[in-house]
Amino acid sequence: MNRLSKCFALVCACAAVALAPAAGAQPLPKAVSIGTNSPGTVFYALAGGLAKVTSGPMQVTIQPYTGTSTLMPLLNSGELDFALINGVDMGMAYQGPKLKVGGKNDFPHSPNARLVMRGAPLLIGLLVKKDSPLKSVHDLKGKRVTGEYPAHQAVWYNVFGLLATGGLTWKDVTVVPVPAVNDGIDALVQGRAEVTAGALNMAKIREADASVGVRHISGDCSAAGDKRVRAAVPGYYTRVVKAGRAAAVTQDTCTVAYDIYFGTHRSAPEQVVTAMLRSVWDNVDKLKPLHPGFAEWTRERAAAADVTIPYHPAAIKFYQEKGAWTKEMDQAQQRLLALNR
Repeated sequence: MNRLSKCFALVCACAAVALAPAAGAQPLPKAVSIGTNSPGTVFYALAGGLAKVTSGPMQVTIQPYTGTSTLMPLLNSGELDFALINGVDMGMAYQGPKLKVGGKNDFPHSPNARLVMRGAPLLIGLLVKKDSPLKSVHDLKGKRVTGEYPAHQAVWYNVFGLLATGGLTWKDVTVVPVPAVNDGIDALVQGRAEVTAGALNMAKIREADASVGVRHISGDCSAAGDKRVRAAVPGYYTRVVKAGRAAAVTQDTCTVAYDIYFGTHRSAPEQVVTAMLRSVWDNVDKLKPLHPGFAEWTRERAAAADVTIPYHPAAIKFYQEKGAWTKEMDQAQQRLLALNR
């Protein structure tokens, strides 16, 4: 082999090494799924938006479930790739029975849950028929209010928290048992209940408004009301929504809010988590036109210290590269991991 041939062979060998996949690296799967709540909910709509901006190298599909209680075991086991769930539910499922809110925690213990990205806050409001005489949480004593929610425990905490803003508990109302959030709205429309609750701008509320006319009524957003809900359901806080800013909000209305989490499981492959996170990060501005719930879904909110479950290692690495990971976040990560050791 002459000198020129040797040089050419060396260049080809170096190129082959550079282009070869890293040792142990796996190709991206053809498809991944995002588990979330049933059609008609805000979570379902937001999951659709995430699937739209992340589909590319992988086909991203939505897998709906009745509620958090049914999908969390599947995420924990790795049967589901990703999930869009509220942060309070995920925190309770992650810690298991040792963490109780309102004297209960029926979520299946899910110690393998991991966070990819903190999303926007979700706003929840009390809902009545448009011609109801009820004006606020302070009018609800003795009224028929939807409750129990065995298939959708998150909504049990939603109503519990909204009642708590007014200093009320389940004992102060007449509980109308329903399985999940959509069933609660159906109970209101059918007249079996006088009050229910749902996320602002959910499709099911728009349907109910078109059918019989509904409106949101206020919780108590005073300093005392905010303090009561924070004590009742850690992770909840109050927020006032201006009239006309959401469907069925006919006047300035006090709601409760909590953070939406885009989560995965501990064994999720690093390259899959990174690919999904990068797709959302790079296309975050494309989310806002898709649904009002994306209004506060920002890069600045993605990584935070005040979260309820630990981040996936691939997410941490991504945020470190973006300069978005802090010492406080690292301390929170270690504290959260220690809860299930």
